[in-house]
Amino acid sequence: MDGLVEFRTGDGAVVAVEAVEERSGSRLVSRGDGTVQAARTFEGALDGVRAAAESALRVFRDGSLRPDGVEIEFGVKLAAETGAFIAKGTAEGHLVVKLTWSPSTPEAAASDAASAPGAGAAS
Repeated sequence: MDGLVEFRTGDGAVVAVEAVEERSGSRLVSRGDGTVQAARTFEGALDGVRAAAESALRVFRDGSLRPDGVEIEFGVKLAAETGAFIAKGTAEGHLVVKLTWSPSTPEAAASDAASAPGAGAAS
């Protein structure tokens, strides 16, 4: 375990998380129990991940695929100074995207067929 970092939420609650050790030249000083106080709030630490999720959702919702549902899974690591970042998975990063489409109901298919040009016209 790299250590614990305590993040405060906007309403003052404390969230303790196992954190990765940052590889910068400076080191944070921890309390006697090894816990470090984070430089940001918990919400502030997650801002970048939220922005990444919003961007990814736009990519999948606004394209030609038009899924009924989009699930995005990020592996997130938290560090005392840098906040949250997308965790490295097996090769480069950890991001799982699941797109779902619901089958058309018979009523919707019939409605679509009836509204098609030339539908229902008898010769």
